[in-house]
Amino acid sequence: MNTYASTAPVETTQKLGKTGVLIVNLGTPDSPAVPDVRKYLREFLLDGRVLDIAATTRYFLVNGIIAPFRAPKSAKVYRELWTETGSPLKYYGEVVERELQKALGSDYVVTLAMRYQSPSIEAGLTRFQRLGLNSIIVIPFFPQYASASTGSVYEKVMDIIKSWQVIPEIKFINRFLEHPKFIQGFVQNGRKYMEKRAYDHYLFTYHGLPERQILKGDVTGKVCKLGDCCGKLHAMNQYCYRAQCFETTRRLVKELGIPEGSYTTSFQSRLGRTPWIKPYTDEVIKELAGKGVKSVLAFSPSFVADCLETTIEIGDEYRELFEEQGGEHWQLVESLNDSPIWIDTLVDLVKTA
Repeated sequence: MNTYASTAPVETTQKLGKTGVLIVNLGTPDSPAVPDVRKYLREFLLDGRVLDIAATTRYFLVNGIIAPFRAPKSAKVYRELWTETGSPLKYYGEVVERELQKALGSDYVVTLAMRYQSPSIEAGLTRFQRLGLNSIIVIPFFPQYASASTGSVYEKVMDIIKSWQVIPEIKFINRFLEHPKFIQGFVQNGRKYMEKRAYDHYLFTYHGLPERQILKGDVTGKVCKLGDCCGKLHAMNQYCYRAQCFETTRRLVKELGIPEGSYTTSFQSRLGRTPWIKPYTDEVIKELAGKGVKSVLAFSPSFVADCLETTIEIGDEYRELFEEQGGEHWQLVESLNDSPIWIDTLVDLVKTA
């Protein structure tokens, strides 16, 4: 006789717990004040996936040179970006968090996190840990995979969760450049401007990366040539950031009906003297103006929320550069931000994870 047998009635529970959805963007300083910008730069650039050099060298370079000297200049630019609601990137993230929660319903718990600064990934995961969740879905807000962005989020999440006694099922959304609604979101935004006037050229500018990071991602050592090898996305280059960017452009161009020869894919925001992936956006702008291009419609499909790199760099600085070179009309297409189609995209990503 089993003296430990339970006399409680047998009951089957259909759903044991909710699903946590952690949406993660890159991050933003807490304010445009120099100390907060310096703090943000330190955390960002001390990440070994972002600045992939020897740890000791990285530490002294960031703390001794980059953060002290770059923070005052960056703070000035952040002050231009800041609005009454604070950082646009964080503001849109908070709106998306609320709207996605409404769209998904009570079976899900949606939490916004930033890879750097606040709200932190650790705070979001700690909240999940206390809720008895059935599973966790992590969605980095990066349409194209890169080690320095999506890969860094993965590493941070796993580093925190590895110490948990109970680890629930965890799913990561690797990229979503192929999602039809993601593409359609930028198509809708672009068509608003294309219906108002004709443009001589269309520019698709993505955040750049050092060439060495792209080459590191080629585990075969034979596929990546940093050239025409990005002309098609296939099994062996599907995680190449550069190849994914060119694929994003091809999908957008097809949906927008832009003819060949009327568009360019380029890369912005390079830092330092080492080679970054090409072509460089600032050099492309000069070339276009030199060829007599007078009007450009610029897309930024590596960003789902407007931020310093879109509003200031593309919207203001590149416009000024274009006009200095003889261009007449420069228009930035806004990011997805808090648009309904972006919320729909996220719902699809969660439901099909």
